[in-house]
Amino acid sequence: MDATDQAAMDCIDPNRRFQDLDNYNWIKNAKQNNLVVGTKARILYQDASGRLKIALKFNEMIREGRIGPVMLGRDHHDTGGTDSPFRETANIKDGSNIMAEMATQVFAGNAARGMTYVVLHNGGGVGIGKAINGGFGLLLDGSKRVDEILSSAITWDVMAGVARRAWARNSASIETAIQFNETSPANHITLPNLCDKEYLHSIVKAKLSQGGK
Repeated sequence: MDATDQAAMDCIDPNRRFQDLDNYNWIKNAKQNNLVVGTKARILYQDASGRLKIALKFNEMIREGRIGPVMLGRDHHDTGGTDSPFRETANIKDGSNIMAEMATQVFAGNAARGMTYVVLHNGGGVGIGKAINGGFGLLLDGSKRVDEILSSAITWDVMAGVARRAWARNSASIETAIQFNETSPANHITLPNLCDKEYLHSIVKAKLSQGGK
């Protein structure tokens, strides 16, 4: 894992934001901490661009014969992985946290884009009937075909969840979607139309002061 650990660190700018610094330190110290969760706990919560950069680097290393095949995966606890009003989607602002369409759409999109396997199941963490979870696995084999799948599917997998929350008017997701649109000309997230709340309140107040006429 030394080669992939170093490659991941080379792809992460620890000065970009605190999450990147956390990710960088996690990988830097993973070997000495002898982590045992999953495949030695090389787990990273990078954003869409960060995940794609690391995945493409791994695939390039395989193509060059520097490492063997790598299985890249994501569990349900991720931006577009789970619909659950008790946890992952609990803070969706517009009250649609009880809907269970996001994980299903991400699942279908991952399948259509060529992931090696995709999963969709009920329950997990909060119990049966209280969550719809999805995940994926992609075998990196060094091929250009996998480069193409990564470029399409990784972005979809992450940003579909961001878009869902942006459409529900979650401010951080709207900000992330705006940044994504500015840096990803090949893809675009439709942004919600937001009204001027003060202006709306003034109209309602003026109407009420007239007796609602």
